[in-house]
Amino acid sequence: MGLYAKKARSLRKSPVDITVRVTGGISGNPASLAPKVGPLGLAPKKVADDIAKETKDWTGLRITVKLRIQNRQATITVVPSAAALLIRALNETKVTAPKGTPTLHKGNLTIEDIVGVAAVMRERSMAKEFKGTVKEILGTASSIGCTVEGEKPSAILSKVDLGEYDEKFEGRA
Repeated sequence: MGLYAKKARSLRKSPVDITVRVTGGISGNPASLAPKVGPLGLAPKKVADDIAKETKDWTGLRITVKLRIQNRQATITVVPSAAALLIRALNETKVTAPKGTPTLHKGNLTIEDIVGVAAVMRERSMAKEFKGTVKEILGTASSIGCTVEGEKPSAILSKVDLGEYDEKFEGRA
């Protein structure tokens, strides 16, 4: 048995994880997937179409997708970022702007939206407490340009530091 056959056989036994950044709902360029999934025995065009099908709820947003490949079968998992979750919570209409133009989101979020996004992101947060995760999400809200409760996110951040929203964080780890 040749070296390549041994390598291919060893790839079939253990799952391989690949992380790809895609635009949701759009079948991306299969040529960019080919070097990653081709050696594992998958058709890049089919994988790109499957990714587009899985990410149709995230149309127009840049999101991270995790591919777990085992026995020439790909399992697709969407791993949204905090910014993608916040933009999705804003429910904005799709705006077509020239590529490279920075997009500021002028919507308004409630503190419940922020807490909901923080609950989703808690697992990947580096904060010790849930309050710290909420502060991370408020920083992301500031960077995408939206407001929270009609105020700048920095103003809400200082209110969180003062403990005004502690009752909203009760029971969260």
